[in-house]
Amino acid sequence: MPSLSYTSRRELEEHSFSPAVTLLIPVAAIILQVLLSKLYWRFSMLDLPLIVAIFFAVSRRSPTVGTLTGAAIGLAQDALTGRPIGVNGIAKSVIGYVGASIGVQVDVDNLTTRVVMNFCFSLLNSLILFLINRRLLGQEGVHPQWVQELLRALANTVIAIPLFLLLDTTKREES
Repeated sequence: MPSLSYTSRRELEEHSFSPAVTLLIPVAAIILQVLLSKLYWRFSMLDLPLIVAIFFAVSRRSPTVGTLTGAAIGLAQDALTGRPIGVNGIAKSVIGYVGASIGVQVDVDNLTTRVVMNFCFSLLNSLILFLINRRLLGQEGVHPQWVQELLRALANTVIAIPLFLLLDTTKREES
């Protein structure tokens, strides 16, 4: 006779990463983002640190850890770019929190879920950055070009899928 398990989905599928992976992958994504953007201006459309923040947030399934991971990645990205410190930190903190919260409820290892999630989070990131620049920093000259933001979301999603598959190999199952 089968027994019922009262173990939550979160307890069954939480993942952890080695400290080296936790540190080196975000740093590599940020450095690669900065270098690629300087090498060819079209690469500035990608947001590799955002993709990495989404991956770690949904994999760990902890809103607190997702928020802190997003904040750390965003602040490090701000330190290496020309943006005021905290702009990407705020945006990626929100994305990390929402991503981890969704990760608790939804099968985030599904390809369709990953596509939709990355596309939506990329648009949300653009919206948050616009609101921060316009409302908090008072930059009245900032106007969103939503067609470009849709293309940015599409490009980030196309890059995110193989990157997620590659990063899946670094997961350790929690016991």
